[in-house]
Amino acid sequence: MPRRPPGRKGARTRHPKPRSDGSACPGRRALGRLPTREEILDFIATSPDPVARRDILRAFKVPPALRVQFKALIKDVERGGGVERGPKRRLAAIEGLPEIGIIEITGVDIDGEMLARPLAWREREGAPTIYVMAERGAPALGVGERAVVRFAQLDRGRYEARIIRALGGAPDRVLGVFRRDHRGGRLEPTDRKLRTEFHIAEADAAGAVEGEIVLAEVLPSRRLGLPQARIVERVGDSADPRSFSLIAIHAHGIPTAFSAEAVQLAAKAQPVALGARTDLTDIPLVTIDGADARDFDDAVWAAPHEGGWHALVAIADVAWYVRPGDALDRAARERGNSVYFPDRVVPMLPEALSNELCSLKPGVERACMAVHLWLDGEGRVHRHRFVRALMRSAARLTYEEVQAAIDGRPNEATRPLVEKVLQPLYGAWRAFDRARHKRGTLDLDLPERRVLLDPSGRVARIEPRRRLDSHRLIEEFMIAANVAAAEELERLKQSCMYRVHDQPDPAKLAALSTFLDGIGIHGLTLARGQSVRPRHFSEILRRATGTPYASLVNELVLRSQAQAVYSPINLGHFGLALKRYAHFTSPIRRYADLLVHRALIAGHDFGPGALPAAEEATFTATGEHISMTERRAAAAERSAVDRYTAAFLAERVGASFAGRVSGVTRAGLFITLTETGADGLIPIRTLPDDYYDHDETHHRLVGRRWGRIYTLGDEVGVRLAEANAVTGSLLFALIEAAESRPHGPGRARRGHASTRR
Repeated sequence: MPRRPPGRKGARTRHPKPRSDGSACPGRRALGRLPTREEILDFIATSPDPVARRDILRAFKVPPALRVQFKALIKDVERGGGVERGPKRRLAAIEGLPEIGIIEITGVDIDGEMLARPLAWREREGAPTIYVMAERGAPALGVGERAVVRFAQLDRGRYEARIIRALGGAPDRVLGVFRRDHRGGRLEPTDRKLRTEFHIAEADAAGAVEGEIVLAEVLPSRRLGLPQARIVERVGDSADPRSFSLIAIHAHGIPTAFSAEAVQLAAKAQPVALGARTDLTDIPLVTIDGADARDFDDAVWAAPHEGGWHALVAIADVAWYVRPGDALDRAARERGNSVYFPDRVVPMLPEALSNELCSLKPGVERACMAVHLWLDGEGRVHRHRFVRALMRSAARLTYEEVQAAIDGRPNEATRPLVEKVLQPLYGAWRAFDRARHKRGTLDLDLPERRVLLDPSGRVARIEPRRRLDSHRLIEEFMIAANVAAAEELERLKQSCMYRVHDQPDPAKLAALSTFLDGIGIHGLTLARGQSVRPRHFSEILRRATGTPYASLVNELVLRSQAQAVYSPINLGHFGLALKRYAHFTSPIRRYADLLVHRALIAGHDFGPGALPAAEEATFTATGEHISMTERRAAAAERSAVDRYTAAFLAERVGASFAGRVSGVTRAGLFITLTETGADGLIPIRTLPDDYYDHDETHHRLVGRRWGRIYTLGDEVGVRLAEANAVTGSLLFALIEAAESRPHGPGRARRGHASTRR
């Protein structure tokens, strides 16, 4: 018999039967479309009796044209393991996790353990915690991937999942490094999750040479031994460090080529005339960006006003050039955003727009969308006004030279601007900053590192990215403009693509609280009925400041947060402590901002480029798509940096480094190096000989025999054992002198997962 899920006692809650009009329960509205998997599972779970397919069809009024897709969806729901088929092929919910089921990887906990959810779980909350066991020979999975697993209950509400097989079978295409051998060659995958090589016959090698990065098509198995593949594209030399970005681009499926029609549209684009636009050309707006920036899509200005400030944020008018449904729009939507690597940028728009007509270059008239902001001395915006305008940037400045000018070291570019432009900007920023502190935002201190390349493309150094007041200034001006855009669209009753950041998951908060209690940093204890607020995390971070755990606590607080996404449904922005928020300030590099611009144009009747009414119906799907492309870009950028970092360290294999334990899992210890921020693994099999229990509550490995303890946050000395630049992976070994803290013979608590070296 299937087990009842932990925490659910008694019989199922009874709900009214589906009515003849097709409404499943009070408040459900017939949709006239294909329902989602979750909607079908909810319908089955809340029905008092098993349901037939026709009941679901009627409930959601699925049109005849979608019946084939509906049939396939129902089969997919059944395969998910959350429902069972009874008499007369009727479907009913399974009361618990089956012995075998399907999971989807959702992320990692603060120990670095891979977490998953049952694919067919019906409730919005209360799903059991599932740890995915990393076993030798089992496929490694990434976030969002699915697998068939065997469940084993650990205790109330917690399960282990052992992978039976990853869904989807072998990959259709594999990116890897070609190695010559006497039978043709073999392919070493660049994806560290693929643990097998592929045989390449001489006839399928396409002239590839030793060490070349290639894209290969996996062939049906025709022989024993390694699976076979055929090379379909030669990407570049793996010895060339600039290939690391190419690997990331190919591995994550990031589009790089624009259609001929899109390129032609961009090439034909012309500067705009003033016409009906508001003339802002006399206002000394300035752009402030990084020294290596190539596109300048935002400009700022401020002046004192009635005891407060009048600020102006002007943004490139991309909507004038990229019209809904044209080739440029299709390309931008497909990409979702620009992607940034140490050696290149994959832009969302062709360079004729992103680096030219939509770039707010100094001394050149450019089309813009701008918002006037009137704020009081405490940074509260009491009025705003949007205009479609023409502007002329007074200067292109960098963060470093602006900060130097304010600190009393102006250069030729900033000296004429200090009194009339820069000082008012800093005055308005200080007001914004007071408002930020008053509302209690979440300010994490996470050192960001950047990879700097030499002219040959090799890593010259890896260094922390400096964070100056000039960075904070631009950040606050952009946040204020984004809030104003969301408020304006609500006032205009226009659809808005919000940037939402939901409340943290209670399970993650519980794990964080347990860890903090263990290191003597309290602050997450809430009164009965009290909701968690950003200020609670700020208090935790304040208490951690100056302790050896400061950087670790910042990272763990970040891991406890929900992921920000795009959605037409406003959930607010938890981290910024804002009731509404949208992205308006970077339409050159984010499609979400372009949609917000179009909605503002429609609401104000600003002319061409407005959001079509029909497009509002697709906002939910578009939000999901651009949230995915954002995650895809982040993963690609991170994997490229990992490869550059591994290449930088490859010449130092055998060297010793200082680091700390940033993750404790059944597979071993994840280590972050102090010098470079590089991450790698100490496999559990390489730890000093013992049986190790994984103490999840206290985030540590405990040796049964000798009592050695390795805890999250421990400072350790490690030796670099392996650095694979192609996969971007690092393996470490503990240095004996700093490897552990013996606590005497003993056993860890019973019930924890144990691993033998």
